[in-house]
Amino acid sequence: MGIRSYKPYTPSTRQATVSDFADITRSKPEKSLTKGHHRKKGRNNRGVITSRRRGGGHKRRYRQIDFRRNKLDMPAKVLSIEYDPNRNARIALLEYQDGEKRYILAPAGLGVDDLVQAGSGIPIEVGNAMPLAEVPLGTVVHNVELTPKKGGQIVRSAGAGAQVVAKEGDYVTLKMPSTEVRMVRKECFATIGNVGNAEIRNISLGKAGRSRWKGRRPKVRGSVMNPVDHPHGGGEGRAPIGRSGPVTPWGKPTLGYKTRKRKKASSSLIVRRRRKTSKRGRGGRNA
Repeated sequence: MGIRSYKPYTPSTRQATVSDFADITRSKPEKSLTKGHHRKKGRNNRGVITSRRRGGGHKRRYRQIDFRRNKLDMPAKVLSIEYDPNRNARIALLEYQDGEKRYILAPAGLGVDDLVQAGSGIPIEVGNAMPLAEVPLGTVVHNVELTPKKGGQIVRSAGAGAQVVAKEGDYVTLKMPSTEVRMVRKECFATIGNVGNAEIRNISLGKAGRSRWKGRRPKVRGSVMNPVDHPHGGGEGRAPIGRSGPVTPWGKPTLGYKTRKRKKASSSLIVRRRRKTSKRGRGGRNA
C-alpha cells in the first residue's frame, strides 16, 4: 500500500492524503458473505444518546469475518484482497477445497493464490492459524483468542502484531502492540504475521467532511462552552479548568482516569501494564 497526496487546488486538498489501494484486487465484496448493517449512531435501546459525536456517515454492508478459523486441516486459496469499510485492515477472501468461501483479516505479505491453513502441526507461515502452544518464541501473531474456540478478540487492527515472548505451564506470554505483557491460554488460536495495511496511520483526512463520511460528528471543547453547559466553561478569555483535573460534562474525572474494574478476573493474567500516555497528548486542559 502507498500513500497518495494531491496538488493543493483547495485548502482541504493541501493536507489530505489517501491510500492508493494498490493492494486491492477486487472492488465488490462476495455477496454471500455480506449483510445489512444497522449502525447505532451512539444510541441505546431507548434511542438515548450514550456516546456523543456519532452519527451520519456513508452506508455500509457488513462483511462477515472468520475470526474463529475453525475449519481445520484444510488448505484454502486466497482469491482476492479487498477493502472493508468497517475496519482499517484489509480482508482476504479464501476458498477452501470443499468450495466454501470465508473472509479473514489480511496479514502483511499475503497475496492472491497463496495457500493458508488452520490447525495443529501445520507450517509456521504467514496467514496460518494454530494454537499458541505451537508458535515458536519470538514469532509475531495477530487475531489472538482470549477464550479457546471463541474467536480472535485482540490484535486485529491494521499494522498490529503481538510477539510470543515466553511459555510456561498452561499459558503463553505475549507482548501486545500497546507494550502490555499478558498471559493467554496455550490452547487459544492465533494467526501468524502482522495485520496488513500498516500505512493507514500516515493518512491525513484533510477536511472535516471526511470525518463525517466515517460517521464522526464534530467535537466541541468544554473550555469554549458556557458554565451551564460544561464544568470547564465560562471565564474571561482562555481560562483554566478551575478544578484539580479535567472532568466530563457530568463532573466525572476524564482524560487518563482509569475506568477498568479493579477486581476484573483477567487482571491476574497481566504481567506488565502498558506504558502511560501523557495527558497533554490526549487533549490536556482543553478537553
